Amino acid sequence: MLDKLEAIHEKYIYIEEQLGDPSVVNDMDRYKKLNKEYKGLEEIVSVYKEYKSLLENITSSKEMLADDDDEMKQMAKEELQVLEPQQEELEERIKILLIPKDPEDEKDVIFEIRSGTGGDEASLFAGDLYKMYSRYFDSLKWNVEALTINEGSVGGYNKIVLEITGNDVYGKLKFESGAHRVQRIPKTESQGRVHTSAATVVVMPKFEMEDININKAELRRDTFRASGAGGQHVNKTESGVRYTHLPTGIAAESTDGRSQHKNADIAMQRLYAKILESQKNQHDSAVAAARRSLVGSGDRSDKVRTYNYPQNRVTDHRIGLSLNKLDKIIQGDLEKIIEALQVAENAEKMKSDVNE
Repeated sequence: MLDKLEAIHEKYIYIEEQLGDPSVVNDMDRYKKLNKEYKGLEEIVSVYKEYKSLLENITSSKEMLADDDDEMKQMAKEELQVLEPQQEELEERIKILLIPKDPEDEKDVIFEIRSGTGGDEASLFAGDLYKMYSRYFDSLKWNVEALTINEGSVGGYNKIVLEITGNDVYGKLKFESGAHRVQRIPKTESQGRVHTSAATVVVMPKFEMEDININKAELRRDTFRASGAGGQHVNKTESGVRYTHLPTGIAAESTDGRSQHKNADIAMQRLYAKILESQKNQHDSAVAAARRSLVGSGDRSDKVRTYNYPQNRVTDHRIGLSLNKLDKIIQGDLEKIIEALQVAENAEKMKSDVNE
């Protein structure tokens, strides 16, 4: 374990030196990637330094046990009674930190919320989810750009698509994909009956061309006129974009953005995601299936979480977690739920390592 930690520490120092290199500083894309990797190593390097210092103190205390002075021996015994449990705790923490991270976890995301079953109440709930996530994004100092906004007739949203950039964005948000249900008395309900409505969330990691095994020459791009609500530009310009991967026939399109350039970017991200999923299924279908069962595939039928207003309760069905603090969670206090899902995912990974 110490060899692994030392190697990580050396890499951390190397990246730190690179970040001070003028040629790297002037290359913004390279600088951003290195800075993201550097920040991703900070926690484990900090724990490694703490662990190394602790081991040195334990060694020193054990050496004191051989001292002829009884008072020094007693002091060493007392120190070891404190230090050795700390060693066990740190080693457990290090084991979790050393679990290989999903390389997608560091990626930025395209984040979509849509109203589902429940009519106007579903649109209002989609609006509540948007406010909840926005407060969470703000707490983490992530950058948010709205790509498309389709408001509901009585408030809320029928659909909203965002681009989220920052540190470890997909690593935290990947668990949010699926159907979110709400149980409450709608504002429009005169008899005070509790209704169940739903909104769906889809979280898609943003990929670069080098992340996916795609040859640009094997892509066909088509443009078309967008349709539906959205303003005077609709149906006047060919803002819709569709990409087709010719060897596989996989296609993806977008009319979400207001410009052809933005739609091309979104369509390409959707194509990357589809091709990556296809490649994963071919090469590692068993692992992919296990991961989807834990974090949700983003399919509209996945009921991942219920927000019960009368009982002030939020339940995440995948891990059986219920918290009676809906009032705080809906204000953006999502960290406990996300941490619990991350712990569950790490437990599954550790179980897989043992079985292998």
